[in-house]
Amino acid sequence: MSLTSRPVGHEVVDDDDRIFNEVEKESVLRELKFILNSPIFQPSKRGQQFLSYVVRHRLDGNQVRLKERTIGIDLFQRPAGYATGDDPVVRVQAGEVRRRLEQYYQANPNSSEVRIGLHVGSYTPEFKWVRPNKPMAPPSLLRTEPAAQEADQKMGLGHESTQTAAPSPAEAVAASGKHRRLLWLWAAGGIVALAGLALIGTNIFRARAHQSVLQRFWAPALSSSEPVLICLAKPTVYVPSIKLYQRHSKTPEAFLGQFARLSQKPDLQPDDRLLWSDMVEYPDYGLAGGDVYTSIRLTGFFDHIGKKNQVRIGGDYSFEDLRSSPAVVIGAFNNRWTMQMTSNLHFAFADEGDRSLIREEGSSGRRWYSKTDFNEKAGEDYALVTRLLNSKTGQFVVIVAGIKSYGTQAAGEFVSTPKSLQAALQAAPSDWEGKNIQFVLQTPVTDGLPGPAQVVASYVW
Repeated sequence: MSLTSRPVGHEVVDDDDRIFNEVEKESVLRELKFILNSPIFQPSKRGQQFLSYVVRHRLDGNQVRLKERTIGIDLFQRPAGYATGDDPVVRVQAGEVRRRLEQYYQANPNSSEVRIGLHVGSYTPEFKWVRPNKPMAPPSLLRTEPAAQEADQKMGLGHESTQTAAPSPAEAVAASGKHRRLLWLWAAGGIVALAGLALIGTNIFRARAHQSVLQRFWAPALSSSEPVLICLAKPTVYVPSIKLYQRHSKTPEAFLGQFARLSQKPDLQPDDRLLWSDMVEYPDYGLAGGDVYTSIRLTGFFDHIGKKNQVRIGGDYSFEDLRSSPAVVIGAFNNRWTMQMTSNLHFAFADEGDRSLIREEGSSGRRWYSKTDFNEKAGEDYALVTRLLNSKTGQFVVIVAGIKSYGTQAAGEFVSTPKSLQAALQAAPSDWEGKNIQFVLQTPVTDGLPGPAQVVASYVW
């Protein structure tokens, strides 16, 4: 497809198999540089590497390198035969890059001649060239003085003459028509210019409105002189002992290395008997993927607006720490602070038998459960966002937690995306800034990645 085949003023989208010329490559690489150096991508070195990788291979026509397994091997040092279904590192990183791109273009809506996008379910970036209509000046105004003199001389109109012959009626009509066309051209140009200014003004207004919503939501934390604590839980994790691996391995050397033990399964059968001594506590592991994603996203958000923040994990923070600083508490059933601070609220996390849920207070209150598809994979998750002006700690706290890790990730995006908060708060009281708020969110889960969260219930007090 040729870029010149589209009318001026339309958005030009590239085909997956097209070959780019040098001018097009330069414009894409220039846009890539702006994106990677932006405050939105600066905190994420892996996100920078991922986006640079897929864009450069796309420009070079290396479609074979834009496969999940290949990216996992090239960028994340995964073994050649690793199971992509069990290790979603590429999908998770693609989702992170996709969302950072959305943030970038929300913050910079009119700054690019080409936009870089990454569709859900694909690792092939898309480039969109945007060519705005530019009103042309009337041809008579584009002539240079020498050219005008030459044209006049050819018509017998020397510039040294001080007398002008009276125009004939036909010439007068032609001149009048030319004058009207000139006025129309100027009027059309003025309309286009005004429309452009109106569009720019609208985008600026929207950007400021979105920014204002984020700042108003987080205002108690931003006004504090103390850094925001971003608190993750770290539950106890157990792994099979070396003796268990060796006892159930086909060859004694199979699991001698720690990498082999952590990345492969022992040769166990369903009816093999295990002893508690076969399991050992492993303190280096235990963070949930959605919790980590949310902490990275919020760290980037606070860094972008210039608010100091500190990430605390597991035993690295106490109740005394939460009493001294505003905080974001991440995670639900793996985080005791979430369970304690939401236990008596309108919406809270609870267990019913072997099922975990979000419940509304009262015997007739609503209930929300995670759902799985026919393959027993997560198909839908729910999350709870709680904004407490004066929590049990005496400080401003925002709790971001899902029933499962997917919900936590979706909730993290929700509280750091102006569009999501803007839509959710439209139905809130006008004085919501001085109140506590809870949102119950629903998110679809596809291939291990949560989609945009939707508010299904809210409560303000």
